[in-house]
Amino acid sequence: MKHVIALDVGGTGMKAALVGADGTLLHEARRATGRERGPEAVVESILDFAAELGALGRRQYGRPAEAAGVAVPGIVDAERGVAVYAANLGWRDVPMRELLSARLDGIPVALGHDVRTGGLAEGRIGAGRGADRFLFVPLGTGIAGAIGIAGRIEAGAHGYAGEIGHVVVRPGGPQCGCGQRGCLETLASASAVSRAWAAASGDPEADAADCAKAVASGDARAAAVWDGAVGALADGLVTALTLLDPRTLIIGGGLAEAGETLFTPLRTAVKERVTFQRLPDIVPAALGDTAGCLGAGLLAWDLLATEVSA
Repeated sequence: MKHVIALDVGGTGMKAALVGADGTLLHEARRATGRERGPEAVVESILDFAAELGALGRRQYGRPAEAAGVAVPGIVDAERGVAVYAANLGWRDVPMRELLSARLDGIPVALGHDVRTGGLAEGRIGAGRGADRFLFVPLGTGIAGAIGIAGRIEAGAHGYAGEIGHVVVRPGGPQCGCGQRGCLETLASASAVSRAWAAASGDPEADAADCAKAVASGDARAAAVWDGAVGALADGLVTALTLLDPRTLIIGGGLAEAGETLFTPLRTAVKERVTFQRLPDIVPAALGDTAGCLGAGLLAWDLLATEVSA
């Protein structure tokens, strides 16, 4: 059976898979990224993980993988196949495509940005399937975005398109790691909600999931924290809608796991803020934490299709 190797590298964990030509996950595996061991050790772990998947594919399907796709966080130069910078992994200018191809006996390798790669999967085979224009926004440790146009993801002129988490929604607000104040991700990410609820509840271990449960049970303090985050999120999303006019707005990440505790007030808040803009369908992501792996597999199959047509 023809298959490709797919890897999704995160700050704490890595997911890998063998993906069939129809997008089916044939085999899945996970392991810790081990960033505490340093950037060189992380890169070596990625290469070892890919090689293990390659060997398993040969044993199980009687042939080598056709290609590999890998999604990584941070700044990515997909054209050159270089992982330029990742603050949470500590690496700079890693020639990921070259290293992986060498470890995998020379097969072609595609490199992508983690959020854009997850967005590719959600757009093609997930919640955005059939939408000609969509915006995928995962609400996790931070907030990023993937702009989907006609089955592809728009990376921008310099690879920075979709960074909605750094739209300033509260000027003079909390300090952001990017250097600005009041960025969307300082107010509406899962991390931001966790911080705010830990402070409001007096429980330093409390997180966003606890806040969502408290909101559902009618806790007024939790509702105040939640409403503040939803309001900030709606402000950021309306800015994005004004610029991009997507048909579908897909919300994913840890905060989206709150379900209608998030989506009901969010849809209302966005509707209250639009004037001339057309409201998109606001829907939860469909693929969960497999989106990155599936997207990496799609990148690999797309690379093969491009090579054939060339």
